[in-house]
Amino acid sequence: IFHEAKANDKLAPMPPELVPYREQILSLIEGVYSDVQLPSVDDDRKPKVNPLNANFDKKEFQALWQRINQRAVYKVNFDSRELVENCIRVLDKELRVTPLQYTIQDGVQVTQVSADQLQSGKSFAVRDTETLTYAASVASTVRYDLVGKLAESCVLTRKTIAEILKAIDPSVFDQFSQNPEHFLAEASRLIKEQKASAIIERLSYDPTNETYDVDIFTAEQKITDMSKAVEGMSKHIYDYVMVDSQGVERDFVTELDTSKEVVVYAKLPRGFLIPTPVGDYNPDWAISFKEGSVKHVYFVAETKGTMSTLELRGIEERKIECARKFFDRINMDAKQENIRYDVVNSYSKLMEVVS
Repeated sequence: IFHEAKANDKLAPMPPELVPYREQILSLIEGVYSDVQLPSVDDDRKPKVNPLNANFDKKEFQALWQRINQRAVYKVNFDSRELVENCIRVLDKELRVTPLQYTIQDGVQVTQVSADQLQSGKSFAVRDTETLTYAASVASTVRYDLVGKLAESCVLTRKTIAEILKAIDPSVFDQFSQNPEHFLAEASRLIKEQKASAIIERLSYDPTNETYDVDIFTAEQKITDMSKAVEGMSKHIYDYVMVDSQGVERDFVTELDTSKEVVVYAKLPRGFLIPTPVGDYNPDWAISFKEGSVKHVYFVAETKGTMSTLELRGIEERKIECARKFFDRINMDAKQENIRYDVVNSYSKLMEVVS
């Protein structure tokens, strides 16, 4: 404000006794309030740039990228009768719907209520709480196109969905009236998992002549959430490594970067996708090891907190199964060293696999 007022000759007049010393006083003030003395303040809310570094151009990474830079299409031929029978069996066994419940709370308003208490919902003191189950049929008051909703969600014909619903146990189907929304969600999930299993068993990949452009690496150079960024890594192709979790991936990156066996690695950009019948799949890591240090020099990894397939979500596990078939197929045409793909939950597990 001082500098602006001085430049526009809008400074307040000085007392008469200080006028003879005006220039000296202004010089002193300018020295105290100089912008040069102030530290620069950055706006942390602005996205930060995450540039590619020299590791991207290393021959080891370029050799790795050349091996995995391959687009493909999948084809599948499965028996719809077998799918219907599997869905009936699984729905009868696993479809369990939670009845609608509601909670009644009895309370009194506190003697003195502040605005903060009203906003936070703390102006009433709860004395009794009772949870009841809604026993009446919800479906009797709300119209649902059950067959249509399931056909749309599962991408199957109405005829196939109708065959499944007509054949499941009546007691299982009766759960629809208790909680239609939960019935739809659970039935959709179970049917889609069975469909995915039937498809994947008969799925194959055919590589095309298309590859990915280098632009997929430069499209993600803005960081909006620095809490997911790991900095100071020396072997990653970007200055910052973006991790999905604070535990497994952050620990994995730290050990990966300090490994003597690892030459260069990359968190694969979201644009690198493998098509699957249950949605596109983006692997986590591409790693190039030092030749002679391990059995599998070129590795594509998926990091998970658990190695148990029972603890992985159904669709996620099926995407991993598709990725195995994809890499097996591109290895068939490889004239150089093959790519190894696997799921690991730690750096030690990775070294166990590559060795």
